[in-house]
Amino acid sequence: MYRATLLVVILSTQFLNHSAKADYFELGNKRELFIDKHLIEKLDGVEMRLSTPISSGPIHEFDKPWEGPFCGYSTVIKDGDNYFLYYRGLPISGKDGTNNETSCVITSQDGINWIRPNISKYLIQKHPKNNIILANSAPITHNFSPFLDTKSGVNKQQKFKALGGTESSGLIAYTSHDGLDWKRFSDKPVFTKGIFDSQNVSFWSQHEECYVCYFRTWTKGGYNGYRTVSRTTSKDFINWTEPVKMTFGDTPSEHLYTNQTHPYYRAPHIYIGIAARFMPGRKVLTTKEAKELGVSPTYFNDCSDVVLLSSRGGHSYQRNFMESFLRPAIGLENWVSRSNYPALNIVQTSDQEMSFYVNQNYAQPSSNLHRYTLRIDGLSSLYSGYKGGEVITKPFVFTGKELSMNYSTSAAGGIRVEIQDSTGVVHEGFSTENCIEAIGNYIDGKIKWKEHQNIKKLSGKPVKLRILLKDANLYSFHIN
Repeated sequence: MYRATLLVVILSTQFLNHSAKADYFELGNKRELFIDKHLIEKLDGVEMRLSTPISSGPIHEFDKPWEGPFCGYSTVIKDGDNYFLYYRGLPISGKDGTNNETSCVITSQDGINWIRPNISKYLIQKHPKNNIILANSAPITHNFSPFLDTKSGVNKQQKFKALGGTESSGLIAYTSHDGLDWKRFSDKPVFTKGIFDSQNVSFWSQHEECYVCYFRTWTKGGYNGYRTVSRTTSKDFINWTEPVKMTFGDTPSEHLYTNQTHPYYRAPHIYIGIAARFMPGRKVLTTKEAKELGVSPTYFNDCSDVVLLSSRGGHSYQRNFMESFLRPAIGLENWVSRSNYPALNIVQTSDQEMSFYVNQNYAQPSSNLHRYTLRIDGLSSLYSGYKGGEVITKPFVFTGKELSMNYSTSAAGGIRVEIQDSTGVVHEGFSTENCIEAIGNYIDGKIKWKEHQNIKKLSGKPVKLRILLKDANLYSFHIN
């Protein structure tokens, strides 16, 4: 009888502990972006608002003989003070995966001003001086997509890794010690279960402790249905799991030509996808207009723009915004097929600014790479107008002592924060009335209360934030 009672007590205790743990999120000291509703319990008079990227103009013209109108599938990497931007060189369109395709790179010290490094590894069209890192390697050069391997203890000779290839070859792995000199990692393809007719992206996930690859498949198999995304993972970059199709919640299917999924550099547990949305058959240009612009004859029957996806690992994307994240620019040049395809990754380019890059004027002599900027963390925000509103988060446990927020208010607006326990009871001294109103425009604005300069005493306890906003945008928060 005693043993039976003891067993019941133990099981009951385990159940209660499990239940208690399931009632809150373990935030730790991770930064949280308001790009999804992961931490949101209630919105009242507040909406999630998509940001508008700001154009900073072209950063690179594809005007060399080995580049041309059909350059694409770009990737930007920031390694310390060095920036690398990789892309496919292709002067003549044709079947995917031919030796007309090369893999090229430009470099920068600030992400703003770019040069072609003189690599001179390959002689292309009698041009010994060029920026080609890989040639005569079809079909890998069709969609060669590198990343910086951030796995702890990674071999320095394999600091950079990449995947490339089409259905005919499977995905072939490459490595590099410096991002310029690339060597094949394996004689055989490391993964073959996909269509791969797009840019297939990979990275080391600190959050999931494995390599992750997001690659092209179609919703109905083969080349049927909608262009979509599947995912596979690996512990060693050689052996990969069975692929699983990504889900998109309760949203309509759309053609996603590239997914460009990557860990956000300030919150790597959140994956960002600045994806190309393709609209086949949605024709804007007339034949005459296309001819005047010099658009290749078969490349003006469709159009595309950029949409924003997010994920926290696993096999699901969140599409909180169906609207366009980046619309085609003014002028007909960007209303052509496969223009407006974004490069993989967001990189920081100043203390207040981050950048991403977009292929524009596709299939035209004026084909180029364009830079767009956002405030740091500024992909989307919680917004409330002049009447004001409030946000209540779900319960979470944090480590740290200082609450900082990335926010912008008007001169008449402001933000106040209240800290509650998991049941909604206000912690003494941490009410909205005691909060010193946050006014201004800050990437890292400290939140304080009249009697409390920090929140260290609440560390390790389940808490909720009640945030009052008036004519303000809130982009992220961080407790450290």
